Amino acid sequence: MQDFDNAFRDQLTALMRWRRDVRRFRTDPVPEAMLLHCLDAFVLSPSVGLSQPWRLIRVESAAARAAALANFEAANAQALAGYDGDRAAVYAGLKLSGMREAPVHLAVYCDEDTETGHGLGAGTMPEMRRYSVVASVMQFWLLARAHGLGVGWVSILDPARLARDLDTPDAWRLVAYLCVGWPEADSDTPELERQGWEVRRDELVVETR
Repeated sequence: MQDFDNAFRDQLTALMRWRRDVRRFRTDPVPEAMLLHCLDAFVLSPSVGLSQPWRLIRVESAAARAAALANFEAANAQALAGYDGDRAAVYAGLKLSGMREAPVHLAVYCDEDTETGHGLGAGTMPEMRRYSVVASVMQFWLLARAHGLGVGWVSILDPARLARDLDTPDAWRLVAYLCVGWPEADSDTPELERQGWEVRRDELVVETR
């Protein structure tokens, strides 16, 4: 088994600390070889029953990007309407998407009907396929950050509308819409914390039964 020294473990911890949900990107292009190398992280990811259910779409055309942006703006306006008072004012000031600036857009789906893996581990918990896709997203995210790239996960979207706009198969379910590119600045503090939306917990509480 591969041995890792303390220096590597410290760097890995630092990488996780500096992994941020980026919304402020430069528009500089991402080298194709670098992007493809980072995408290889999906192939290395764990998956229930070795089902490998992740399905990726690079959203590149002007029409597809415009549709995705319009989707976000409509969902964001609806979300804002659900808040009032000071919370609404803070929400209105948040930048919750880097879709206009990020050079790379990825729509990450889970294939719920995949026959790969023969259903192992998903009989009683079919959601494990989606959890597997989440794990693959995190591996991609960390590798991208190790190359200096930023990743932003856009969750304020209407999945059904996006599926129609991207013409995805019926069995695919949206897990993540990712913006990828060079961050305007680096920070080890979540932007939502800096903007006063929420305070990050410093300690993990583990219950015992």
